[in-house]
Amino acid sequence: MKETWRYLAGIAGPSGYGSNSTAEQVIQDSACLVPPHLTAIITGATSGIGVETARALAKKGMRIVIPARDLTKAAGVKEVIQKESPNAEIIIFETDMSSFVSVKRFCSGFLALGLPLNILINNAGVYSQKLEFSEDKIEMTFATNYLGHYLMTELLLEKMIETAEQTGIQGRIINLSSVIHSWVKRDAFCLQKMLSPKSYDGTRAYSQSKLANILHVKEIARQLRARNARVTINAVHPGIVKTGILRASYKGFLTDSLYFIASKLLKSTSQGASTTCYVALSQQIEGVSGKYFADCNESKCSTLANDESEAQKLWMQTHALMQRYLYLPAA
Repeated sequence: MKETWRYLAGIAGPSGYGSNSTAEQVIQDSACLVPPHLTAIITGATSGIGVETARALAKKGMRIVIPARDLTKAAGVKEVIQKESPNAEIIIFETDMSSFVSVKRFCSGFLALGLPLNILINNAGVYSQKLEFSEDKIEMTFATNYLGHYLMTELLLEKMIETAEQTGIQGRIINLSSVIHSWVKRDAFCLQKMLSPKSYDGTRAYSQSKLANILHVKEIARQLRARNARVTINAVHPGIVKTGILRASYKGFLTDSLYFIASKLLKSTSQGASTTCYVALSQQIEGVSGKYFADCNESKCSTLANDESEAQKLWMQTHALMQRYLYLPAA
């Protein structure tokens, strides 16, 4: 009840921010001073929270790289950002996050540019009411929200470590998750069943993918600590935000009038992007890794999401899956 009251009232937490804080407020803070010439990759930056995140980071002078399935939408985002920040450098690649080949092609193309990589924001997400499969014959929500980002992180991690060593600037990876990760029970979390479910529920699939994103954070944080690498990885719950994903998830459960009333209690996209910007930029959390953030403050995730053995098991199973599809080197 106390947490709910803090959220509704917008009361600031230890970071100085709360549920009402916006991306604009975060990037203007003196604790978010950004060195010049940083490069950030943001997936899902053609709509919702992703657009706002890209806009805010570009305003801080960052080079923004957008892997996008829809090049027309990406070009529109680029135009909007450059109207506000004329000197912003925006690079677009055609990429389908649900396709392993497409993600690998993007990573090869980006690495060929010879640019540094300071920030990777695994933001893209889909919600599907009906069972759909990716070109790799994997359930679409899990393929897009978790597997595509796992692969992208795997293929770009060495570049991030190298950039941090060369520049002395800490690299940061952010995985977008959701509070509904806590709805997943241990006996319902099985990789093989999530790849090709016999019975399908859109909310269950979405929550499972968001739990996987936190477990991914836990295991990569452990690996980075073991290597003494100057790169952190954290998970973010953006809040319940008025986006297309939310509307799709409630279609059929709420009438339009009820949705309209409920939406008044939801976050704006700028408020939703605030936690991502905070974790990407704030010096207050320098060196913090393997954590879960909500409303710009460190928060608690579920017991299952905190299970390091479960995180390591999922990483190993996923790596083995990628080896079968893409012949990745052994772990």
